[in-house]
Order: sequence, then structure tokens, then C-alpha cells
Amino acid sequence: MLKTVAFIPEDEDSWDESVLKAVKNTSAYIEDNGYKTIVADGKDPLPLSMSENPKETLVITDGPFLAKELTDKGYYCVGFLHDNNRGTAFPGLKYIFSDIEELDIDSFVKVYQRYAGEPWEVIETDRLMIRETTVEDVDEFYKIYSDPEMTRFMEGLFEDPEDEKRYQKDYIKKVYGLMGFGVWTLVRKEDMRVIGRAGYSVRNGFDEAELGFLVGKEFQRQGYCMEALRAIMDYGRDVLGFDSVQTLVKAENAVSIHICEKLGFKKIGEVNVEENIYGDEYKDGQRVSLGGPQFGKYIRMIFLW
Repeated sequence: MLKTVAFIPEDEDSWDESVLKAVKNTSAYIEDNGYKTIVADGKDPLPLSMSENPKETLVITDGPFLAKELTDKGYYCVGFLHDNNRGTAFPGLKYIFSDIEELDIDSFVKVYQRYAGEPWEVIETDRLMIRETTVEDVDEFYKIYSDPEMTRFMEGLFEDPEDEKRYQKDYIKKVYGLMGFGVWTLVRKEDMRVIGRAGYSVRNGFDEAELGFLVGKEFQRQGYCMEALRAIMDYGRDVLGFDSVQTLVKAENAVSIHICEKLGFKKIGEVNVEENIYGDEYKDGQRVSLGGPQFGKYIRMIFLW
């Protein structure tokens, strides 16, 4: 868990008065949000106050060599660009900050969480937490998907849970890490139970992001699905910047078609969509299908803002 944000210059002459002012203002803002900060003077690349818990610290530094040194010591580092070092490269770092006074606390927390492998808490509604899926969620998914109604109109999980867990590990890295969105886990706040999944995906052959959703049978008819989807649609518009979203619903799935119409989606036609894209097994990062491609008839629906 993030506890400390440390600002460390490359050396004691690295920051002029304007940069130091920006760092101190940002430090004060972070502390106002409940986190500890360290503003180093550049004389010691590893202040004693940082030495105890490197995995609880996010380091912001303008020195690429210092960043590598601290990364090698186990710290999560972010490059810091300012007026005195524009154009500096930070090999090996995933994230670089500039204009730090314009960043909100969520930027610091989410970068730390990505480094630490912690799921992002994407959206909170009155009754739900919508967060990135973890490998630990997979066991709960198998409980939800065990009801035959769950896979009547949509694809199920891999037969072997270990295949699903391997797939989920790759999904976290390659989809969340690169795209910043995906299909998320729905958690009921009152008891922290996993009740379903919902979010956005990108399907080959289509331009729009695709909305998908599933709520376990035990949790249906309680308003959770619409509560989650309305929040996810708002997030797609306000945060992800989508101006349109599609959904593909099995032609026989009248309930899901009705839900999408309530959200404001409009039918635009029928399409044939490849099914069983997961395959039957997941080995070495590849889906393995024991049969040929399968196709089904789906209603394509579009939402325009």
C-alpha cells in the first residue's frame, strides 16, 4: 500500500526556485490527502527516512541514473520532467510526470498501484465498487458461471481454472496496463462479495469500444446491473473520452437487449460474430482451440453521446 511519495532531485543543483516551489506545493497537496512525503535536497540519493519500506514508496526523480539506482534497490520510480531537463529520457521507467502541480492525487496512487500490481478502483457507486479484476477473483467467477443460465447467451470460462488464471494474469498486464480500461469486477460494498463483471473491450473488425456485462443469478433483479452500467457509461464518456459505444447481444437474449435499450442503445442490425474466441485451453499465452471457428447471430446496438 502506498504510504510515502518522495521527490528526489538528480543533485543539489537540479532544481531552481520555480521547480522547488512546484515540488513543495505538490508535496503539501499530497500530504493534505493523507500521505507522507519526502522532499530531498539532492545531497543524498537515498535519505534515511526512505530506507525502511521501499515497496510502500513512490519516488519522483528528474535523474535517469538515480532512477535506475533506486529501481535496482526495489523502489517504484517515476521520471520527472521540468523546465530544466526537457527532453531527458528515462530508460526502463513506465511513467513520466510533468507539470506536477496539475496532477491530482489519483495520478500518484494509480501509478503506484500499477507498479505494485494492485487493482485500480475504477468507479464507486452507492452500492458497488467497480475495480480491476484480480487473479483471486477467478475462483468467484467459477461460482457465478456454474449456473447454466450464465452461459446460455455468452461465452464461459476455461474448463481448467488454472488456464483462466494464466489468462487473467496476461489480461492484467496487456489490457489494463496498456489500454487503461477493460472488463472489470463488480463488488458489492456491503459485504465485499464479487457479484459479476462489466466493462469495455475492443473487438477485431469494429471501431467502437464494446460494452459487456454479467451479473450472477443470485444478484439479479436488485438493480445492481443498471447501477453499474450507468456508472460505466458515464466513465466511458467523461474519463475515457468515448463518443460512441457498441454492444453485441445474442439475438435470443431478450433481457440483455432490453437492458441496453433502457441505457439508450439503438439497434442498427444483425451481425455474425465469432464465438468461443477463448478456445478450449490457454497455454503459453496462446488460446488453443480443439475445433474450428464458431459463429452466432448477434444484434448490434450503438450508443451515441
